[in-house]
Amino acid sequence: MKKLKGTGASIGVAYAKAYILKTPEFNTSKKKITNVKSEVSKFENALSKTVSQLEKIKSIAAKKLGAEKAEIFDAHIQIATDPEIKNEVQQTIQEQKVCAEHVVASVFDKYHDTFAAMEDAYFKERAADVIDVKNRVLSNVLDVELPDILSIDKEVIIVAHDLTPSETALLNKQYVKGFITDIGGRTSHAAIMARTMEIPAVLGLKTVSETIKNGSYIAIDGKTGEVEIDPSNKKEWQERISKFQKNQIELKKYINLKTKTKDGKTVLLESNVGNPEDAKQALKYGSEGIGLFRSEFLYMGNDHWPTEDEQFEAYKEVLSTCKNQLVVIRTLDIGGDKKLSYFEFPQEMNPFLGYRAIRLCLDKPKIFKTQLRALGRASVYGKLAIMFPMIATIDEFKKAKQMALNCFKQLKKEGHKVSDDIQLGMMVEVPSAAILADQFAIHSDFFSIGTNDLNQYTFACDRMSKEVSYLYQPNNPSLLRLVASTINGGHSQKRWVGMCGEMAGDILSVPLLLGLGLDAFSMSATSIPQARKIINNLSSAECVELGQKALNLQTIDEVNKLVTKFLQSKKLL
Repeated sequence: MKKLKGTGASIGVAYAKAYILKTPEFNTSKKKITNVKSEVSKFENALSKTVSQLEKIKSIAAKKLGAEKAEIFDAHIQIATDPEIKNEVQQTIQEQKVCAEHVVASVFDKYHDTFAAMEDAYFKERAADVIDVKNRVLSNVLDVELPDILSIDKEVIIVAHDLTPSETALLNKQYVKGFITDIGGRTSHAAIMARTMEIPAVLGLKTVSETIKNGSYIAIDGKTGEVEIDPSNKKEWQERISKFQKNQIELKKYINLKTKTKDGKTVLLESNVGNPEDAKQALKYGSEGIGLFRSEFLYMGNDHWPTEDEQFEAYKEVLSTCKNQLVVIRTLDIGGDKKLSYFEFPQEMNPFLGYRAIRLCLDKPKIFKTQLRALGRASVYGKLAIMFPMIATIDEFKKAKQMALNCFKQLKKEGHKVSDDIQLGMMVEVPSAAILADQFAIHSDFFSIGTNDLNQYTFACDRMSKEVSYLYQPNNPSLLRLVASTINGGHSQKRWVGMCGEMAGDILSVPLLLGLGLDAFSMSATSIPQARKIINNLSSAECVELGQKALNLQTIDEVNKLVTKFLQSKKLL
């Protein structure tokens, strides 16, 4: 028996034989060619075949996952049909007179490296999508078959270096009980799809694909990240599976309930989304609103600054989808690691501390006003709240707010309808804002705490760096004190305070945040039923006591032990 620990990416418990999934090795060595026209044609045929295969996979995914998640493959098709990639491959073959497979590998690897170099976890994981498409194109150029996942007809746990989105979409839940990989994180497409399909997954196990033998028995827990190879305690794992299955049945009853503590305190459980389709999916899990709509996806998925009308349509759709619920749309949060193909950012030593988010928007008023006008026009289709990211000073917020109000006034002059109930708030992700929250609250309608960056800036740690990852401590008392300062500051002016960072959906953080007075928790939609179960089975009074105890501890370990013991006493863990 061997025990391993990775990143729990999709909850669930499974026990089955290992099925080693290996992507074939492609020979992409540089070889000179004589018939350039034939080589270009070979590449174009491979590209065409790739698109046809992706269309088929998308169709299979739509039946298994629903149309929303199947749209992941639209992104793959866009990569495969990207004119810049296609032209670069064609021109390189023609100019250098080398084989198609070498050029395909080189060009796709270049695009992969661009994404892989990004700090933001979500965008960093998009590098896997580029490799997925690259491998499919290469398989068609070289006429090498990719693994046939559809042929699996026995219960297995898939073991792979990485599992691509197209491979994940082909998994048959009847036989594939879970999967584990060497690399990847919670924000990868494979992890997102695994959660949608409700297949347990543990990622980031480093060399597991090289050390596990085909046919070995494996037990995994997608919540804790535990993995056991050839476990001797089979009965114990079967009991864990049974307990998990019973819990999942119980969680379904929480989907349509209101979020209310045993002593009557109500809070909102909302969703973080990146597009209107995600909002539709969120409603299926009992989402009570959208706590974060990432508007930057409209910019990053474009080859130009999105026009007012283009943005208006997207905002209108998400507001119409959540007609009676508040939708919080974050204004352009670009910069740092999030780049645009059509805009050149300045070279900076520390881009995360530099020209980004609200700083860029205030410096480029034309771009900012286009977004604000689109938001104003869309406001009549639902309940809109606008929040400005990366606010560090009160002057920044006041400038952004005034610009928004001026845009709304101008729209009305032009004959457009604009809601009179738009809330204008801010993200609290810079320690200066958390410390001065009571003064910011005089001007801001609400706060939304972005704990991912607040943690990063508080501990001076790059959360994507393996070397300092131990400093990413959301339940550290120092961070909890900043959260408490923000909540108390907002409440001093009768402002509601939400949270849209990963911490909002963390089981060990939820009771603490409830006790500190958080009003709205925004998280991945699939986390909502579990969070609601915890909140609905606790009293706010006992959570207040728990929160105060945590604020007076010294380490994250002490806090987590305190919360674990508390939840276990309530039979919620």
